[in-house]
Amino acid sequence: MITIDDEVCVLCGLCTGVCPPDALELTPSRLVVHSNCTECGWCVAYCPVGAISGGRPVARRRWRDG
Repeated sequence: MITIDDEVCVLCGLCTGVCPPDALELTPSRLVVHSNCTECGWCVAYCPVGAISGGRPVARRRWRDG
């Protein structure tokens, strides 16, 4: 099960661009996971602040400073 920590999420939207089934919706106030989520884990790997957890393990993307 994919879960979003609303306290940590900065609503950047990077996860929505890598979601294969297009199961994530970015609203003005929060990120919503829809029922068509396959728990592939891509959103977890791409979240720059670690606000998303769950799903299958995928190698975490490494972010560079500056």
